[in-house]
Amino acid sequence: MSITASSVWEECLSFIKDNIKQQAYKTWFEPIKPIKLSGEALTIQVPSKFFYEWLEEHYIKLLRVALVKQLGDDAKLIYDVRMENNYSSNNPHTVKFPSSNRNPIKSQGVTAPIDFNKRELKNPFIIPGIQKVKIESQLNPNYNFKSFVEGDSNRLARSAGMAVANKPGGTSFNPLLVYGGVGLGKTHIAHAIGVEIKDKYPDKTVLYISSEKFTQQYIDSVKGNTRNDFIHFYQMIDVLIIDDVQFLSGKTGTQDVFFHIFNHLHQNGKQVILTSDKAPVDMQDIEQRLLSRFKWGLSAELQAPDYETRVSILENKLFRDGVEMPTEIVEYIAKNIKSNVRELEGVLISMIAQASFNRKEFTLSLTKQIVDKFVKNTKREVSIDYIQKIVSNYFELDVATLQSKTRKRHIVQARQLAMYFAKRMTKASLASIGSQIGKRDHATVLHACKTVDNLTETDKQFRRYVDDITKKLTF
Repeated sequence: MSITASSVWEECLSFIKDNIKQQAYKTWFEPIKPIKLSGEALTIQVPSKFFYEWLEEHYIKLLRVALVKQLGDDAKLIYDVRMENNYSSNNPHTVKFPSSNRNPIKSQGVTAPIDFNKRELKNPFIIPGIQKVKIESQLNPNYNFKSFVEGDSNRLARSAGMAVANKPGGTSFNPLLVYGGVGLGKTHIAHAIGVEIKDKYPDKTVLYISSEKFTQQYIDSVKGNTRNDFIHFYQMIDVLIIDDVQFLSGKTGTQDVFFHIFNHLHQNGKQVILTSDKAPVDMQDIEQRLLSRFKWGLSAELQAPDYETRVSILENKLFRDGVEMPTEIVEYIAKNIKSNVRELEGVLISMIAQASFNRKEFTLSLTKQIVDKFVKNTKREVSIDYIQKIVSNYFELDVATLQSKTRKRHIVQARQLAMYFAKRMTKASLASIGSQIGKRDHATVLHACKTVDNLTETDKQFRRYVDDITKKLTF
C-alpha cells in the first residue's frame, strides 16, 4: 500500500485524538485537509491565518510527535493557509508565514516548510542554568479571605475564589472574572485568591497587575523593541491576576498581545483571574475573540451588600482595628450607608479619627453628622423598581403591564424607555436590567437602548417623553 498525504494524516489524527480533549480535536483538527506529501514534507490546508497561528502556538509539539512517528526525524510540515483574494472571493491564494516571524513576507502565493528542529524560543527573563526567575507577586497580604466578609451579595464570587485558590488552573473557573460596581471588593477578592495560592503553593509564580500597568509595559516593550521578551515573561506566570480589565477597551495592540498570552496560559493549565466593573456582555470596544474567552470560565457578580452583611463588615473592621463601638451606632451606619464597602469603612475611619483627635466618645450625634456628609457627597442612584414605577405612571400603566409580553406599540416603547433609563442611571448589568424588567435577555436591553437613542434623534414626540421622564427621575 502506497503512502499518501491522506494516509499519513489519518495516522497522525489517530494519535492526536488520543492526546487531546474531544472538543479541541473537533475545533482545531477536523477542519484540516491533507494536500500533498513530498518526501518527509506533509502539506496541510488550514482555513485561515488565525487557525495556523493557533496550531503553531498550542499544538506544535503534538504535531511534531505525530509526524515524526509517521515520517521520521526529518519530518517537515507545510501550511497551506487559504486567504481570500481582495478582488475575487473565488480565487483564494496562500501566504507564507514563517514560524520564527509571524509577519507575512511580501511575496504571496508561496507556502513555507516549518522545521520543527529550529523552534527554540529564547526567553531573556530566565537566566541560563536557573529554571525559574523569582517574580514579586505584587500582592497585598492584608487583602485575604479572613478579612473578606461573606454575604448573599458576594457568596458566589468568594466560593469560586476559594475553589480556584485550592486548585489553580484545575477547575472550570478559568478564567475567573469577578465584576461589580466601585468599592464592592473586586480587588480584595483578587488579592485574596493570590495570597491563598502563595500560601498553599509557594513554588507557583503568582502576579497581580492592573490593566493600566500591563498596557504601559506593553507600550514600553514596543518602543524598546522587546515585545517578544514581554510576551515570554507573561507566559511564565502560573497565576495571572489582572485588575480592571475593562480599561483594555479601545487598546487594540494591548488586547492582541493579551489574547496570545491568555491563550498560552489557558492551554497550559495556568490560572487567569480578572476583575471588571462590567459584565463581559456590557464591555465596549473589546474584541469579540477576547470577550469570548472571558466567558469560558465563570463570571461572578459582586452586588451591594445587604444590611446584615454591612453590619458584619463594620464589626469585622472594628475587631481587626481593636476598637469598641456601641451596637446602636454600628447599626445606624449600616442602615444609612448602603452603596458599597469602601464608604462603610470610610465612615468608620472618620468616626475613629474624630473621636481620637477631639478626645470624644462615640455618640449617635457625631455619627449622624459624619454619615450625613457621606450621603450628601454620594450621588443618588435610583433603583430599577423606581424607574419602572415612574415610567409606568407617566404612560398611565401599571408595572405588571409594562413587564408583560404584549407587543402593543405604546407599551413596548414604555418598556424600552424603562430599560434605557435603567442602563443610564444605575450600575446594573444589561442581564440584570432585562431580568428585572419582564425577564428579558441582555440583547433585548441593548436593542431597546439603541431604539430609544434613534427615536430621540428622529421623533420630537418621543424626545419629549425622554425629557419629561428624565426630569421626574432627577428631581
